Amino acid sequence: MTASEALRMGVVGVGVIGRAHVRRIASREAATTLVAVADQNPEAAQTLAAEYGVEAADSVEALLGREDLDAVVIAVPSGLHAELAVAALRAGKHVLLEKPIEVTTARSDEILAAEAASGKTLTVVSQRRFAPANQFIRQLIADGKLGRITSATVEVALWRTQEYYDTGAWRGTWALDGGGALMNQGVHLVDLALWLLGDVEEVYAHTGLLAHENIEVEDTVTITARLRSGALLTFLATTAAYGKLPIRVNIMGDDGSIVTESEQITHFDTREEIPVPDLPEADQQLAQLQDFVTAVREQTTPLVTSEQARAAVAFINAVYESGRTGKPVQPAAVQVPA
Repeated sequence: MTASEALRMGVVGVGVIGRAHVRRIASREAATTLVAVADQNPEAAQTLAAEYGVEAADSVEALLGREDLDAVVIAVPSGLHAELAVAALRAGKHVLLEKPIEVTTARSDEILAAEAASGKTLTVVSQRRFAPANQFIRQLIADGKLGRITSATVEVALWRTQEYYDTGAWRGTWALDGGGALMNQGVHLVDLALWLLGDVEEVYAHTGLLAHENIEVEDTVTITARLRSGALLTFLATTAAYGKLPIRVNIMGDDGSIVTESEQITHFDTREEIPVPDLPEADQQLAQLQDFVTAVREQTTPLVTSEQARAAVAFINAVYESGRTGKPVQPAAVQVPA
């Protein structure tokens, strides 16, 4: 593939998230071409394909078998990610995989092994890394402008109606959703916290199902964690907070602190006078798609790697184990066959 060639892409899963991917792939800014779509609901795939003037594959296997396809987006329930991502990699396709990478570390490791064997590029949707405010914070920490990071707090306080869970049979199940407020909604901020702060040594958690019914998983979780750096993290994720509360991130060090609400800087104070930058608006999902295209074209590492995405799942699995046992838990290390 040359720099002038558009990446030829397909999409597996044409629900709300899959359709959002289709819109961006078909946009002028993406340097991609939409070739075909597939879904377990043939009518949904055919309707969307007709809207964009592309083909609807008869099956996922038919889509992956196309020689005019370089890469696929996989946007299906989380518990099906390993099956489809491994099949896509074995078919010689690059993969942009919706979050989380999978619902268990064991199945995440299957994807890592298939990726290594294929030589293809795989990235996992974690678009919050592409927010200008978060990239500014990452650079601040790397440059030591906040000093030693001592603590951080993350609040993902959202509201999801009972109808949200009732309208999808897979929602709120361990098998296909992999968890509740933390695995489905909070995973983006778990990834962001690990990207900014580094590896976690141990977690301790309480989980509860407090405002919903007929689901297997939590709608509220509180976490305390000790990072390998020695810093301490507190984390709240809930879908039981009525109203529109901002997602809030506080990072505190012995030379400075910074707070964002909905990825806008609301507090910034350092010993060294540093002005608050004028940060542009950004389409984070488009930025990640462009990063994926660049990684494929130039054979470089995408900003979000499969191993990093797996670390977020290890964190979340450890949280759920702690919630069940009432004990502190260490996230599981990567186990990829040689």
